[in-house]
Amino acid sequence: MAGRGTTAAALGAWTVFADEAGFSMTPHTARTWSRKGCTPVIRVNGGSRRHLSAAVLCCYKPGQRPRLIYRHTTDRRADRRKGFSWKDLRDLLADAHQQLHGPIVLVWDNVGLHPSRAIRTWTEARDWLTVFQLPPYAPDLNPVEGVWSSLRRTNLANIAFTNYDHLVTAVRRGLRQIQYRPTIITGCLTGTRLATHPNYIMH
Repeated sequence: MAGRGTTAAALGAWTVFADEAGFSMTPHTARTWSRKGCTPVIRVNGGSRRHLSAAVLCCYKPGQRPRLIYRHTTDRRADRRKGFSWKDLRDLLADAHQQLHGPIVLVWDNVGLHPSRAIRTWTEARDWLTVFQLPPYAPDLNPVEGVWSSLRRTNLANIAFTNYDHLVTAVRRGLRQIQYRPTIITGCLTGTRLATHPNYIMH
C-alpha cells in the first residue's frame, strides 16, 4: 500500500475506501444479557424478503478529521434493481468530491460493478479521481468492513424489525452515529493495520 499512499500525498488527496453491503429483515444476533437459565428469544416478522443496500465511503487525509459518507437505495426501484447501479456509485463519488473539496484516491475491491466498463470509463475521465483495486479476497484491508461490523454489533443487533421502514431507519441512524464519531472511523482504519503517516499510508 505504500505506492498508493504516496500517490495520495503527491496529489494532496483524500484516501477514500469504498464498499457496499446488503441488509435484510432478519435480525443480526449478538451477545446480550438475560436471567440465568432463560435463553433470549427474538421474534421475527417472517415472510418479508425486502432488502436494503447501503454504500459507505471512509475518507482519510493527514491533518483532517476522517469522514464517513453514505447512501442507501430501496429495493423497489423503477428499474427493478435491488442494489446499486453504476450511476448510483457515480453520483456518490461525485458528491464525495464536492464534500471533501479535493482530489480523491479511491480504493475498493473488484466485485460487482467496480470493474465494469461504465465505471472505468467514467472514473478515467475524472482528473480529480485516481482508482486502485484491493487484492482479491482482502476485506481485512478495507476500513469499511469495520463500519459494517460496528453497525451489526450495535444498532442492528437483536432487533426484530416491525417493517421495512424500521430497517431503513435503524441502518440510517447507525451510520449517522458513526459519521459523527471520528474515533470510530479512525479505529476502522487502525483495524486494517494500515498505518497513517503525514505523507503516506503504508502496510
